[in-house]
Amino acid sequence: MVLRNKGVLELDPAEVKRARSLARTAGRPVVNLAKRHTTVSVERATLRLAGLAGADHDNVPWVNHLVDAVRTQVGLEDGVTTPVWDALARGEAPDLLTLAQKAASGAARFTLPEGRSATRARRDARMHVARGIRSIDRQRATRDRLIARHGDPKQKPWIYLIVATGDIYEDIPQAQAAAREGADVIAVIRSTGQSLLDFVPEGATREGYAGTYATQENFRLMRAALDETSRELGRYIRLTNYASGLCMPEIATLAGLERLDMMLNDSMYGILFRDINPIRTFVDQRFSRQIHARAGIIINTGEDNYLTTADAVEAAHTVTVSQLLNEYFAKEAGLADWQLGLGHAFEIDPSIPDSFRLELAHALLARQLFPDAPLKWMPPTKHMTGDIFRGYLLDSFFNLAGAMTGQGILLVGMMTEAVVTPWISDRDLALQNVRYVLNAAGGLTEDFHPPRDGFIQTRARTVLAEAITLLEQIVADAVRGGDPALLAAIADGTFGAMKRPATKGRGLDGVVRKSAAYDNPAIELLETGATR
Repeated sequence: MVLRNKGVLELDPAEVKRARSLARTAGRPVVNLAKRHTTVSVERATLRLAGLAGADHDNVPWVNHLVDAVRTQVGLEDGVTTPVWDALARGEAPDLLTLAQKAASGAARFTLPEGRSATRARRDARMHVARGIRSIDRQRATRDRLIARHGDPKQKPWIYLIVATGDIYEDIPQAQAAAREGADVIAVIRSTGQSLLDFVPEGATREGYAGTYATQENFRLMRAALDETSRELGRYIRLTNYASGLCMPEIATLAGLERLDMMLNDSMYGILFRDINPIRTFVDQRFSRQIHARAGIIINTGEDNYLTTADAVEAAHTVTVSQLLNEYFAKEAGLADWQLGLGHAFEIDPSIPDSFRLELAHALLARQLFPDAPLKWMPPTKHMTGDIFRGYLLDSFFNLAGAMTGQGILLVGMMTEAVVTPWISDRDLALQNVRYVLNAAGGLTEDFHPPRDGFIQTRARTVLAEAITLLEQIVADAVRGGDPALLAAIADGTFGAMKRPATKGRGLDGVVRKSAAYDNPAIELLETGATR
């Protein structure tokens, strides 16, 4: 259930419709571009669905070895699965793992089959990949069953808390303790720099910096621990991690296989804030969101980053633009409204006159533009100073804004969240703060109705108008080298603080244009909803 403020803001329906139309106009050519390309991570994710896991003694994943070998010998234009299952049919190896091991040593030969051989390879590939899709389906069914058994949190917003020690075995008891103190969603923040790794680490990890590595085993361990705590508390505890960076498709796939409930997944975060190639990002995010849609995973987008890297008043409209673009890309990939954890943040300088009224205007605008989305409300960070009393007051105002505007997911703000591992005592006090505000003022969403021509409504309409103007600029941006207008706008800095050309950035060498014979059973299964 989403708490709504129906009609609180008297927005012009024609303006709202135009904003969405412009976002669709800007986004559609990018989707078409993504459909024409694949990436090494998409192909690796497909092999993971077929059951290939593990790594060599140097911790290089077998999926990396196999995709690299196929690409070297025959290319990836036709996809990785057809040459792989053709090799298995020809007797290059008895199974997928052995084939990957032989490929790593240069002992496997790959060809592009034709005729009956190609048909057989594609049939066999689909059979094996479909097993992975059905595993994701079973995990989704398990989540539904556990929610029915244990129940959801009784209040909204859900309380979202970060655990990130670097050591999964330390994360687990901290996550369980946080759930016992009221957290509804546990986010295991990812180790610094993992978004730039073009492989997914293997196994349980104990050495992450400012976070814990996103691995399949870490996902499994934390999910099992939170299932125990769900039984103990009588409410289902959700688990979050990050599906962004160079391995978005693979991490999304592993999340589906291990029943994560939410994933950080933004359409442009990697481009603007990690200098990842735009084409690589858009191809990868589309596949990852198709996986999320199938798995019933709620995505969390990263609009808070716009407000931590720019002035939160002047850049407010960029958040709205990003939310509209994220909505379009998400729905095109199959996500439903209830899966759209669109982001925004409480980051206006508190010394500015009427700062709280401005925050309310922005939060209400997001709430009304996306009434069925579980919006993710991010706490103040940029203007935290170390002053304990000021910090707790700022977090209290943030919690109050969340209660008054019916946010869906409230990330707990705390005094020491900027250090590598927050003090557990501060985490407890922060949860007490949230519980107090939600208990005392959680119903204000029913009572709060700012006047039509008052400060809050006027500000919200202004931000929406500025968002429309920016979208118009994006759509009208000069197309350079045949790039879609959104890519041109990102390249020349019309959108975003950084200029990111489509011909540069990390991961570009992993982008491949599809041939007419391209085949990927995972994409077909995801787009059609088939199970076999």
